[in-house]
Amino acid sequence: MQYLPNEQRYQSMEYRRCGNSGLKLPAISLGLWHNFGHIDVLDNARNILRVAFDNGITHFDLANNYGPPAGSAEENFGKIFKDDFTAYRDELIVSTKAGWGMWPGPYGDWGSKKYLVASLDQSLKRMSLDYVDIFYHHRPDPETPLEETMTTLDLMVRQGKALYVGISSYQPEEAAKAIEILKQLGTPCLIHQPKYSMFDRWVEDGLLDVLDQNGVGCIPFSPLAQGLLTNKYLKGIPQGSRASSNRGNGAIEEDHVSDEKINKVRQLNVLAEQRGQNLAQMALAWILKDKRISSVLIGVSKPTQVLDSIRCLENYSFTQEELAKINEILK
Repeated sequence: MQYLPNEQRYQSMEYRRCGNSGLKLPAISLGLWHNFGHIDVLDNARNILRVAFDNGITHFDLANNYGPPAGSAEENFGKIFKDDFTAYRDELIVSTKAGWGMWPGPYGDWGSKKYLVASLDQSLKRMSLDYVDIFYHHRPDPETPLEETMTTLDLMVRQGKALYVGISSYQPEEAAKAIEILKQLGTPCLIHQPKYSMFDRWVEDGLLDVLDQNGVGCIPFSPLAQGLLTNKYLKGIPQGSRASSNRGNGAIEEDHVSDEKINKVRQLNVLAEQRGQNLAQMALAWILKDKRISSVLIGVSKPTQVLDSIRCLENYSFTQEELAKINEILK
C-alpha cells in the first residue's frame, strides 16, 4: 500500500536552527545505529521511519558501519526510501558518516582522503541517493593530518555529494582546530555529534562552549545511554533488552549495567514521575533544555517509542531544585 504522510506532520514538532547556519533541524532526530540492519525486521524499520516522518521528524541519521552487518542499515534505508520517501526527498535531512572500519586493508578505516571519498560513494549507492545533506567524519584520526580529513569534507561539498559537513566525537581542542580549517576552506562546520547523556557529561567540559562560540550546532547521540535511562532497567536487565542481546556494533553490554547505575536510574525515575514524565522523556528533556543543542538523536526499536520520545517536548524546563536534585543523584 502506498505511503501517504500525515498532512499535519509539521504542526507539533519544534525546529531549531543549527548553529549559525540557515538549516533547521527537528528537536528530535532519528538515529539508525541499531534496529535497521539485516538482522532486524525490515517492516518494523519501515514503520518506525513512517511514524517518525508523520510526526515531523525530518532528520534520519546513518553511518557507513551501521547495521549489523556494517552497511546494512544504509541498504535497508535505501529500500524504504525508494518505496516510501522518494517524493519527499526535499523534506528530508539524511546524514551519514565515515571513520570506523568498513573493509580490509589500510584504506578502509579512519580519516584519509582515500577512505572518506570511497566510503561516501559507497553510502550513496547503498541508499540510492545523489547526495546526503550532512556528511560527518565519525571520529578523530590520530595519524592522518587534520588538514587532509577536513579538505576531503570540503571536497565532498564542492563535488555535490554533501550539502553540509560535520564532525563526531572530537574533543574540544580537536574540534576547534577542525572548525577553523573548514572555515578557512569556505565550507563551515555545520554540526558536531557527541555522545551525551546524564551518565556521560564530557561535552560540558568545554565542547559546548567551543561549538557555541563558533556557531556550530550540536546533536547528541545515546541520550538515553542506550536504554539505561528508561523504565526498562528499573528491575535489572530484562530479557530482550539491548544489554542482554549481545548485538555488538557498539551496543551496550550487560557488564555496563551496574547496581550503582540501576540505583541512580530508580532515583531519577522518581523525579521524572514527579514532573509528569517517564524517565526517557525527562532524560531527553534534560538535554534539550540547553539552547546550544540543535537536536537530539533517539534510537528506537518500536514505532511507539518514537511517539513516547516526542512527548519530551511538552516540558523541557527544569527548576533549579530539580537540576540540583539530578546533579546530586548523578555525582
